[in-house]
This record gives sequence, structure tokens and C-alpha cells, in this order.
Amino acid sequence: MAKKFYITAAIPYVNAKPHLGHALEFVQADVVARYHRLLNEDVTLLSGGDENALKNVQAAEKAGKPVQEFIDENNDLFIKLTQQLNTKFDVWQKGSDKQTHYKSSQELWGLCKNTGDIYKKSYKGLYCVGCEAFYESGDLNENGECYEHPGKKLDEVEEENYFFKLSKYQDKIIELIEANELEIVPEERKNEVLSFVRGGLKDISISRSNERARNWGVPVPGDDSSRIYVWMDALNIYQSGIGFGWNEETYKKLWPADLHVIGKGIIRFHAVYWPAFLMSAGLKLPKKIFVHGYYTVNGQKMSKTLGNVYDPMPLLEKYGADPLRYYMLAKTPPFTDGDFSEEKYIEIYNADLASGLGNLVSRVTNMIGRYCDGLVPAIDGVADEHPLRVDNKIHNWKKVWKDIDKYVPEFKFDQAVGSVWKFLKEADRYIDDNKPWELAKKDRAKLNWVLYGLADSLHQVAWQIYQFLPETSVGIAKAFSIKPLLVDSPNSKDSWTNLKPGTKVVLEKPLFPRIK
Repeated sequence: MAKKFYITAAIPYVNAKPHLGHALEFVQADVVARYHRLLNEDVTLLSGGDENALKNVQAAEKAGKPVQEFIDENNDLFIKLTQQLNTKFDVWQKGSDKQTHYKSSQELWGLCKNTGDIYKKSYKGLYCVGCEAFYESGDLNENGECYEHPGKKLDEVEEENYFFKLSKYQDKIIELIEANELEIVPEERKNEVLSFVRGGLKDISISRSNERARNWGVPVPGDDSSRIYVWMDALNIYQSGIGFGWNEETYKKLWPADLHVIGKGIIRFHAVYWPAFLMSAGLKLPKKIFVHGYYTVNGQKMSKTLGNVYDPMPLLEKYGADPLRYYMLAKTPPFTDGDFSEEKYIEIYNADLASGLGNLVSRVTNMIGRYCDGLVPAIDGVADEHPLRVDNKIHNWKKVWKDIDKYVPEFKFDQAVGSVWKFLKEADRYIDDNKPWELAKKDRAKLNWVLYGLADSLHQVAWQIYQFLPETSVGIAKAFSIKPLLVDSPNSKDSWTNLKPGTKVVLEKPLFPRIK
């Protein structure tokens, strides 16, 4: 029986259409999922729509549309983005799903209440609608604003709410994180969470009145006057999407999550609130949280006020998924903020994709077509001795495999992809050093040796880039008649064999036409 691997991307608000930051997270989660599929693991990748937030209601009112219609439209845009990015989500759970999600979140509430961790009291505080969270004055900037949403005044809210005994779990959360039972990557984010928790946890409001919620969201069980707090509800999508409260067989098979992929702005909810809810309910905790940074655009933080919230869809529709995936994986630091500009995107596309990988594949296939009648040549000698495979003086393709197996599990996508591109440069240098066009005139055996090694190397590259650039991976596979094609369930790496002489080589079209 295959080992299970359950991974989630964060659950985006659907109060507006998706932006570049959402695309980054979807791609990162997809890479990890594809990597584990290559290991023949039983992978489930989940995300969904955070549809019960107050900001969704306010956005729908502003748009003059019924809330359900509004969130359905935006939810569809997020699903379309995942498809355009060639990210394969197995589950997309909607927060407004009354058949599964409502039932599941009410089940979580009931378990926490049975533990005695939910009580009711009157409360007055400052509420950030953008974060859907109450803040103490010490949590705000010098202008009394939330750090995530500067320029927006917080709402003063006073009402009777249900509270959760978060303070009860302070010591246990510290213990779990310090022992890496709940692992947080990178270390900087782990220390950030520990500092917050050591500063003292206070009980948190986990409901809001129907009046403030506009009668939208999951009803509190047994109290028709209140709705469940959006974060308790949204975090539970990680469980409701795989059967918690409605399909125990699937839930027990997949839970706990092996990995949550999130942005830095929501770490408190995932690393503090979420484990506390689960411990209260007597449920297993997620194993690991990977926290990525944000995107700036042309050096500025994305902001609706500045009008620079970048929509990646036009770029994806024009050039396909892989160029943007490459930019996000190779040129964006995984743990800190990255910057995006279309000018930089085109520059990197032309240098690394058109003149790099695309040009190398064209060179090799063209030479095999010209000198070997379009067939991988037979060789005198043992393929395993080819320098592109074994020479320790160069960055050979066996080293690339080791780097991928080291860096992807550490979420260092830039270093993993960088290792592939370092090898591509070695292959280009190998062509220039050996000059196949001259060997064709004087040394047929050496020519075959050189071209076989290059073809076999690109055969490996096709597999190596599968998790990063899946469409390009399939393009190379087709060019070298590699079967089975790398589509949804590639074979284990253990079953990959050398490229066979006599294999037909045809590149139907350039992989990356140059952008003028």
C-alpha cells in the first residue's frame, strides 16, 4: 500500500479575483505534490474558497450582488487560475458547502465545547476586517493600523461572543513547536511564532453576531443568533474537504496533514490557533508548515490603493504556465519576499528558457536529425560511463538528482531548479567542446558517443523538470519518444532506464519561442 501524503495550500478569500501571490502558493504546493507522486506516494492536494468571511459579504454588497452569486463567480476564477498554472488539486472545498463543510465545522465546534474550552462573554475590541481578526493595541503600528493592511482603520466592535480558551494551550504549543512535533519552516518563522506565544496567549473570540455577519456563515450549533468565527471555519476546510464529520473513512486515511503551505501573514492562525482547536477537539495535529514570503511588483508591495495588484491570467493565457512557473521557482526566494515585473519576466524567459533549455533541446534534436537520420545512435561502450552522467569534474545529471532530492523536501525550489540549469550549461559546453559538426566528417564512433550522451541527458532532464515545468517535461518526452509520458502518475524513479538506441527523435515545434 502506497504511503499517503496530504498537502494543503492556504484557503484564499474570494472577495476579489486572484493575484500573483495566490499563483505563487499554488505552484509551490503543486511542486511538492508532484515530487511525492514521483515517489509513488498516494498524494492528495487540497485548497478551496474561504467564503464565509465578512470581507466577502462587504465586497458582494459593494458589487450589488447576492453573496452566494458573488463568491461563486470569484471562486470559479481561482479554480481557473489553478488550471492555467497546470496545478493539479485533488480537492477544492467551498466554505459555503452546507452538505459537507457546515456539518464538519459544527462537529469541530461541538468537540471543543465538550472539552469545556468554549464559553460566552461580552467583549469590546479592535477588529481588522482584512485579517478577520481582533487585535490588541500592542499588535498595531504607530498609526494604530494592522501591519498587513496599513491605511485601513480598524472597526471598534462590542458584542457578546463565544470565546475559546486559547490561553490554556500556551505551554503545550511551545512544547510542540520547540520539539518540531509541529515543524515550522523556515527557522525564522518558527522563532517568530515562539516569540508570540511566549508573550502570552489570550482567549479569542470564535463567533460573531448574525447582525455583524449579515446572517452569513456557519451557524453556531444550538445558537441561531451567532455564526462561527471565520478562521475556525476556514481552517477546518483542511478537514472538511477530506471527510471530517461526513466521511470518516477518508478522513482517517488522510488526516493529519503532512504539510500546510501558507503565506507569512497568516502564520499565527495556522501555528497557534489551529493546533489549539485541534488539541481541544482531541484530533491529530498537522506535521509541518512551510511559510513563504510575498510578492512585490516593480519593487512595491501589491496594494489596491496603488492599483498594482497583479493579475497573472493574461500572462498565462499568452505564454502558458511553464514560463511563470519557472520565474516563481527559480527566481523567487522561497522564504522571503520576491519581486515581479513583466520586463524581468521577459528577460528571464529569453535568457533561461528560449536561449537556455529550449535552445539546447533544439540543438540536440537537430543534430540527431541531421547526422543520425532522426534516431538515437548506437554506441560502442557502456552508457553509464558517459561523462555527462558520471564525470565528477562537471555538474553531471546524477548530481542533479541528488540536489532535487535534497532541496525540494527543504522547499528550496530555487536551488533545485538552479541545479538543473547548471547541468544544461554543462551540456551546452560539452557540445561546443566536442563539435559534433566536425566529428561527423572524421569520427563517426565519437559522434555517436557524444550525441547519445546528450540525448540520454535530455531524457533525464525531462523527468527532472516534471515537478517544476510539467508541460515542457511532456514536450521533451514526446520529442524523444519516451514512454510512458509524464502526465498524471509517472512511474517510480527506480523504473527509469537508459534511453534506447534507435529511439525516434522529433521536435515538432520550439519549446520556448523567443519573445521580441
